[in-house]
Amino acid sequence: MTHLKGARRWRILRALLVTLLVLLLAAFATGWYLLAGSRAQLDGVRRIASLSAPISISRDALGTVTFEGKSRTDLSYALGYVHAQERYFEMDLMRRSAAGELSALVGPAALKMDLNHRRHRLRAVVEAAYAQMSTADKLQLDRYRDGVNAGLADLRVRPWEYLLLGSQPQPWRSEDSALVIAAMYLDLNSDGLNERELSIAQMRAVLPGPLVDFLLAPDPDWEAPLSGPLSPSPVIPGADVFDLRHVAPTGSSISLTAALAPALDAPRPGSNSFAVAGTLTGSGAAILANDMHLGLRVPNIWFRTRLRYPDPGAPHGQRDVNGVSLPGTPAIIAGSNGQIAWGFTNSYGDWLDWVRVLRDPANPGRYKVPEGWASIETHDEHIQVKGRPDSILKVEDTRWGPIMGKDVDGTPLALAWIGAQPRGYNVELMQLEHQPDVSSALNLAPRLGMPPQNLLVADSSGQIGWTIAGNSIPLRANIDPLLPSDWSRPGSGWQGWATLAQYPRIAHPAEDRLWTANNRTVGGDELALLGNGGHDLGARAQQIRDDLHARAGFTPADLLDIQLDNRALLLARWQQLLLQTLADSQDPALQQLRQLSANWQGRAAVDSVDYRLVRAFRTEVSQAALAPFVAQVKHRFSDFSWPGENSAEAAVWALLQAQPAQLLDPKYHDWHALLIDAARKVTRELGQQPGGLAARSWGERNRSEINHPLSAALPHWLGRLIDMPEQPLPGDNNMPRVAAPDFGASERFDVAPGHEAQGILEMPGGQSDNPLSPYFGAGHADWVKGRPTPLLPGLDQHTLTLEP
Repeated sequence: MTHLKGARRWRILRALLVTLLVLLLAAFATGWYLLAGSRAQLDGVRRIASLSAPISISRDALGTVTFEGKSRTDLSYALGYVHAQERYFEMDLMRRSAAGELSALVGPAALKMDLNHRRHRLRAVVEAAYAQMSTADKLQLDRYRDGVNAGLADLRVRPWEYLLLGSQPQPWRSEDSALVIAAMYLDLNSDGLNERELSIAQMRAVLPGPLVDFLLAPDPDWEAPLSGPLSPSPVIPGADVFDLRHVAPTGSSISLTAALAPALDAPRPGSNSFAVAGTLTGSGAAILANDMHLGLRVPNIWFRTRLRYPDPGAPHGQRDVNGVSLPGTPAIIAGSNGQIAWGFTNSYGDWLDWVRVLRDPANPGRYKVPEGWASIETHDEHIQVKGRPDSILKVEDTRWGPIMGKDVDGTPLALAWIGAQPRGYNVELMQLEHQPDVSSALNLAPRLGMPPQNLLVADSSGQIGWTIAGNSIPLRANIDPLLPSDWSRPGSGWQGWATLAQYPRIAHPAEDRLWTANNRTVGGDELALLGNGGHDLGARAQQIRDDLHARAGFTPADLLDIQLDNRALLLARWQQLLLQTLADSQDPALQQLRQLSANWQGRAAVDSVDYRLVRAFRTEVSQAALAPFVAQVKHRFSDFSWPGENSAEAAVWALLQAQPAQLLDPKYHDWHALLIDAARKVTRELGQQPGGLAARSWGERNRSEINHPLSAALPHWLGRLIDMPEQPLPGDNNMPRVAAPDFGASERFDVAPGHEAQGILEMPGGQSDNPLSPYFGAGHADWVKGRPTPLLPGLDQHTLTLEP
């Protein structure tokens, strides 16, 4: 009897196990079927009634898509079709992020971002922008919209991310492409917050002006402008201006690390771009290099694209454009058309200003304007939140922009921002595809509706040039551009927009070389026009400049070598300072630190211990030197942090060289004690980890985290399947090869127009967002290793034809 009961239990257990296995297999098969159903169609024929002629869409081994048709408007349709099938979720994230509509898709986790972005009411801005665009621009956006919605509809299953979120993708609208441009405005313009200038105002409210000037001074040791003189050396204020020995202690015990982070060269949206004239190349054509530094994700923000269509102005009447497009728009962002090549870097001009809003004491709904009083417009913005009731945001709007902050005295502040101007949006960037030479491209630049960027152009005749691209450079009058100002006075504030004749411009430079790397590019009146929105220290630009001058001849591969330059020139003097500081130390831990740092290879290589240790020493010293000033400001303004995009290298190094007693934190008896304490912190924080100091390589700290936006919401083992592998990365800030775990070169592009067969295009994160696509992660390994990937597509692997 016992035997029969045991046998029956076993049969039941076996049946349950078989049933569970069948269910698991069914779930796996269903998941596979759904995931496979959301892959892009790669082959076959689709009938599209609105096309004027057939379009061929072919893909090579990297997923580079070649579109060939009879008109650019047809290709805009096809580009939208393919973008939607490969990247619709990412396009949706960008438009929703800009509009403040992410919470409706992903829930409360995005509400804080939505609240910040919705204050700008960018959907209303882009609707107004679309209404005033040229007929030609509207046509391109409308055809792109139609292609996007057709591509989405032709997927057998909606994109897999919407299955995971339990949502349906919403149709694309023409103005949504302008929202994608708005997302770039936000990314490149401090998220539309302008916290930097609020921090400067807080510093000036607490510290003497000469001290603030010193702390925020640019560093002439590292500047590399294209024109204009170097900045003057920073002037250390004397004890009669400020003396820490006689300043009341703040009594604060809070950590200042987070507040000091922006002073220590945190990663910033930016880029490198440089060019050499045809006199320095074997072909006689100029060569352009461009690597745009952005947050990195899976898939990459850019899309490898080739466009071929008839154009009377092109060689042999056939336009052939190679480069990267931005899913969500029909434009090639950086590329080559056979006659010119172009690329961008963030200009870091001053594109946001705080305006003091003087309310009417008798009627707070009014505010002072030059002609008298105006009414504050109030908008109740309903933000949908998935799984929760709507969140209601009350936006108070002025003629200058929404009220978003308070001045140091409590006066309301409105934010004037070019990204909130309808004029700042169009797709004139597409016209670069038709420009025959540097001069015509530079003339086009002031018409482009985009965040103001450094535009570098190289042409097939050997010429190179630079200017600012973007149609919204404000003309300021009677205000301090770095502090909140009263615009109610007649003739103050923004008084119009720069004209073509006012744009700074360099063509045919005598040195036959040009470079930009988010540094200050010009001086004098031109700098006053552009403003300072947080220029890079300049060490990266200077290293590129010197790399360019170290050679007399170049190929695209030589420019890639400069993009991959990870030499740590900025840290060389810090390494010497560390050795000098520890020269007489008898502390065993400090002696080991000195020994490991003495073997100076001078590179941010993955196996470099010396680089990591010296870098950590610089960080600790800078924090210790700046902490007492930050503490003073933070004692009055608890939300203070160092102004973003403002390196303190000049001030810190000047302090270390002069060692003024009045500016030394009183807890140290001399500057040597500060340096020794910083070195001890390095040994404590890094030496206590497994293997001690000798095991602390740069690659251990700088490991890639290039992930899909939804991977964090999945179990770790499953999320890893849709992320790129975690790998050590060479490079860092303040050198050409910029690299952080989730930030760095979103592409590396090197080309001589007319010689695209020798061109290079590397890209991280892959071409497709579907894990079952053959192009998921394609090219990523080459990007990590710095191996050159051809710009031109290889042999066709798949061809899809769209026919009328």
